[in-house]
Amino acid sequence: MKILYVCHRLPFPPARGGKIRPFNTIRHLSRAHDVTVASLAHTAGEAAAGAGLADHCSALIVERTSLMTRAVRAVARLPTALPSTMGYFYSPRLARRIRAAHAAAAFDLIMVHSSSMAPYVLHGMRTTKILDFGDMDSQKWLAYAQFKAFPASWAYYLEGRKLQRAEAHLAAAFDFCTCTTRGELQTLASFAATERLDWFPNGVDTEYFQPTGIPYDADTICFTGRMDYYPNQHGMLEFCRQTLPLVRAGCPAIRLKIVGADPTRSIRDLGTIPGVTVTGTVPDIRPHLGSAALSVAPLRIARGTQNKILESMAMAVPVVSTELAARGVDAVPGEHLLTADGPRDYADAILRLLRDRACRDRLARAARARVQSHHDWGASMRKLDGIIAECLAAARRPPA
Repeated sequence: MKILYVCHRLPFPPARGGKIRPFNTIRHLSRAHDVTVASLAHTAGEAAAGAGLADHCSALIVERTSLMTRAVRAVARLPTALPSTMGYFYSPRLARRIRAAHAAAAFDLIMVHSSSMAPYVLHGMRTTKILDFGDMDSQKWLAYAQFKAFPASWAYYLEGRKLQRAEAHLAAAFDFCTCTTRGELQTLASFAATERLDWFPNGVDTEYFQPTGIPYDADTICFTGRMDYYPNQHGMLEFCRQTLPLVRAGCPAIRLKIVGADPTRSIRDLGTIPGVTVTGTVPDIRPHLGSAALSVAPLRIARGTQNKILESMAMAVPVVSTELAARGVDAVPGEHLLTADGPRDYADAILRLLRDRACRDRLARAARARVQSHHDWGASMRKLDGIIAECLAAARRPPA
């Protein structure tokens, strides 16, 4: 079968949340099918690094877009009913190359990751189409509006509302739609645009992320995640300001590692707090994560699956998360991870694990086992195969 896969970021190497899911999907589909990938590269470095994706697909179509061009196209949509997000990810050259590839290849299936890329294939292509929303981006922008100051809050609210209307329209226009979690699926279903919906979970490479066997530092806690991403920034700034002092009152020797690429100045400034280390980009997060007594995910803005939680659980590093961030993981609070909201409760959960080694070790073992049983990429891809088969069978059936 010939498949065209369209995604908003060149998904190689799969080192960030928006690339992990499409990469694993492409790699899986390419084992049995002829897959052409069309994507954007935002920098020369991203384009060069992403060239390695060619080893995992039959053909690769990539177009670079500059930051200035993306910004201009996004701003141009502000006074219109069109979401700025879709302007930001639009490239006329990529659109032409996708149309040319479709005309030449006669694809059997088109799969799109992220609603921002759906317009590339929405019109003029009579091929069965699946839209993998991943996360419902409209809800993320609406959440941003609650935490940003005016006028940014107004801009995010407007974009969220515009994108929500667009998502409902796209759900009706595509043959089938998917998401990452049950929660995201419920959000999409609430738009009442279509009943052709399902979800398949994100997985984690449990061979790569596995326990190190090296003793952990009982006084070290860790946060992992890109630090140019606002939900991560907001979460750690609030954590260091409100929760960390309460943890330190109960454990004066506590040390916090913030491990993630491209920290902003406000995040780098956290490194001036005694006991806090901001690493910036590291070649491998596993040594940092594996040496910690636990990892934290104190996010108050969270959509979809938090890969940072899955990776910690896979390495048998216990996680203390907000309830919101934990919703995207198929795990039971209290059994596979701890959840807490509010500085005092969050600090108490951390101190509980630091003081009770038996509880800490029991949670670590259960977390690893849960990831292996519920967030395995193989099982997730088998579910996707079933979705694709169902979608193609429906397309072949004559209309009633």
